Amino acid sequence: MRIQHQIIHIEPAALAKPAFGAPCNGCGVCCLAEPCPLGMVLSGKRSGACDALVWVPTGVHYRCGALVEPRAVLQRRLPNGLRWLGRRLAPLLGRLAQRWIAAGIGCDCKLAPHD
Repeated sequence: MRIQHQIIHIEPAALAKPAFGAPCNGCGVCCLAEPCPLGMVLSGKRSGACDALVWVPTGVHYRCGALVEPRAVLQRRLPNGLRWLGRRLAPLLGRLAQRWIAAGIGCDCKLAPHD
């Protein structure tokens, strides 16, 4: 069995990753490692850190941009001629994103830190 290693760049002040199944604390490890299906759409990529991930320095945690700033996330992703849709679609994305990313369900990231 081959062990795969990945380096992710995380804010030094970020909290340690909780145990699998424990409540999410906003450590960001899951989204920094790879985007979820919604993140793939919002980032336009299938690997690497999700472009929709937002660092919240006042809370010292990461949050999904689709939840905390859906308008900005949509406007970054939409083509220039369609950016006006960001304002109209943001409330819908904000409501649906919580379910789509399973917010509040618990940590579903099995990655383990390695020193």
